Amino acid sequence: MTSTSPTSPGSPPDTDPTRETEAPETGTTDLDAAAAKRAKAEKIGRYVAMFLMPFLMVSMLVGGYLAAMHAPTPNDLPIAVSGSAAQAERFAESLESSDPDAVEVRVVDTAEDARRLVLDREVSGAVAVDGSAATLYTASAAGASQSSTVTALLAPQVLGQGLTLQSEDLAPLPDHDMAGLGAMFLTTALMLAGYMPLSLVLSNSPELLRFRRFVPLLAGWAALIAGLVWAVTGPMLGVVEGHSAAVLGVSWLTVFAVGSVQLFLTRILGPMAVLAGMLFLMVLGVPASNMSMSVHTMPGLYPYLHSFLPAAATGESLRSYLYFDGNGAGPHLLVLVIGAVAALLLTLVLDAVKRRRKPNAGPPAINVASLHGGPRPKRRRWRYGTLAFFPLAMVTMMLSFMLGAMYEPTPRDMPVAVVGATAEQAEQAVSGLDENMSGLFDLRPMDNADDARNQVQDRTVVGAYVLPSAENPTATLITNQAAGISQQQVLTSVFGQVSAGQQMEMASDNVAPLKGSDSMGMATMYLAMGWIMAGFMIIVVGSTAAPASRPLRMLLPIVAAWAVGMSAFLWVIADVFVGAIDGHFLPLWGAGAVAIFCMAMFTAVFERFMGMLAILPVIGILMFLGVPASGAAMSIYMEPEIFRFLHGVLPMPAAVESIRSILYFGSDTLWSHLLTLGIWGAASLAVVTVIDHFKPPRTEAHPVDTGTGAAARPEPALVSAGA
Repeated sequence: MTSTSPTSPGSPPDTDPTRETEAPETGTTDLDAAAAKRAKAEKIGRYVAMFLMPFLMVSMLVGGYLAAMHAPTPNDLPIAVSGSAAQAERFAESLESSDPDAVEVRVVDTAEDARRLVLDREVSGAVAVDGSAATLYTASAAGASQSSTVTALLAPQVLGQGLTLQSEDLAPLPDHDMAGLGAMFLTTALMLAGYMPLSLVLSNSPELLRFRRFVPLLAGWAALIAGLVWAVTGPMLGVVEGHSAAVLGVSWLTVFAVGSVQLFLTRILGPMAVLAGMLFLMVLGVPASNMSMSVHTMPGLYPYLHSFLPAAATGESLRSYLYFDGNGAGPHLLVLVIGAVAALLLTLVLDAVKRRRKPNAGPPAINVASLHGGPRPKRRRWRYGTLAFFPLAMVTMMLSFMLGAMYEPTPRDMPVAVVGATAEQAEQAVSGLDENMSGLFDLRPMDNADDARNQVQDRTVVGAYVLPSAENPTATLITNQAAGISQQQVLTSVFGQVSAGQQMEMASDNVAPLKGSDSMGMATMYLAMGWIMAGFMIIVVGSTAAPASRPLRMLLPIVAAWAVGMSAFLWVIADVFVGAIDGHFLPLWGAGAVAIFCMAMFTAVFERFMGMLAILPVIGILMFLGVPASGAAMSIYMEPEIFRFLHGVLPMPAAVESIRSILYFGSDTLWSHLLTLGIWGAASLAVVTVIDHFKPPRTEAHPVDTGTGAAARPEPALVSAGA
């Protein structure tokens, strides 16, 4: 019997068609299944990246800044006390016993020793006791908020012991930088210029990050940025007068040092290094810099971070040169030098280790074909020019718009009611006050204190000065702290002097005090910033990480879900995690969702034309113009007049005023501000619809020619990090 097995040597060929095609079909099916599985995993990864990156960035910034600055409280504030041994010890003991955690007192021999410690910034303030008098020494150039904190803490102690108080500002801020914002904004701009370009370069042109090429490029970039920030803050704005060599030198060293550290982080973390840079340079670094608020009024971590983070080293170096003739700059410059040298040496070591382990490793993948959203430029000069233009524009806008708006905080036609017993008395008082304060206030005569108080409550005027009468011989200043702490401080100072000049006592009536958990009003500003950022980040990141989400039929439900979820989480950060606000979940959740969705639609308009570069006009309008116009950081009546107009039309002011209205005023003006946001969102959605009708949005990432005949496709996580 002859075997018919296909393995039998003499068997005829097997002609069963099923048997012939079984193996090929199985192989094809397996390949198709594997390809489908990879495609599904890639799609999931892209959408995860689309949400994850903006979630982390927005959460870090809002949570980090709020945690540091929502309720500044003196914490081991260094204070020097001088005087006779008995008097100094007695005053020091009284000061420490009143609040042991607030101060760290140092007793010195003489008043001159106390003055020197203040000028060297080794202490925040000092008291020199001499018999029945005491002199309080501060240095507003070492921090205007710190000087105010020291005065508020020590003045009651001096007066409480029956001593006559005298105050001396040993280092006042110059008239051209009366708020001390020059060093702060310079520091922030230099941090951005140092760390922001690295992830963009890695994702778009990684060949520039080869060590021998990168170091001279970084040196040239640092020189370019140094010249730019000097030109904007000096000749253009006049915030910095003189000290050109020092500003240029510190700026160059800062950008070079930060760029060197970011290069090392990029070697370790890839494009995700942007998160590490943001955490240490901005989220932790800006509060720890001691520029906007004293580190001794923040949680105990920040004085420690102040000793080695680059933002602190940069800010204190600039402060030393701008206000203290270079005194004390050395140790801070040394921090930057050590950081740069250590980072470059570690990068060299790491590169050597990688070459030894993988001598034939290929170049890093190109994850972002172009920043403008179109095909990758074939000429390197266009690609490199775009890479440089992006951070240059960011730094220029920050300094020009934000610093230009706020470096001279002077009242300009600030509306204030003047209340007399009769209309004639009020008009006479207004005429007299106008002669001495021309241009500072828009004084409005009234004859009814209750009506004036209502106008302060509804923010028609920023305050009301009630003249004394036969029934009430004391003048009263009615203010609204929740509507803006800076304008309340101005009114208290100016009208306090008016009352003192007329030898009248002045009582205070604050119609809406800030809560202790948000004593500086920071929750209003940073929650609004979180809403705005969440709106534009989801579009900028999503267009690169998950281009399939760009068509409106996909984008609208995605953005709606994101807006609802992110608004809720930002409330959780502000309320549950930080404790800066208390309750009001439903109105804040709803208003936040509206703001996020509308800002996403606004960003989509620019993204359709400009790709990732859309962030430049978007952040310029929404943040760099929006923050000064919001009145959250500074009263709009203390800025150039254009910002009063912008306050009524821009989204950031609408977001800030929505939160204020909800938290402090029973949602009285909420709907008008939601209408502003809605108009921006609806108009933007209409424009995007028209654009998409004529030019349907691209749903695939642009391929990148690697030079080997293959096309590299971006990985979603890397694309999002690069954004």
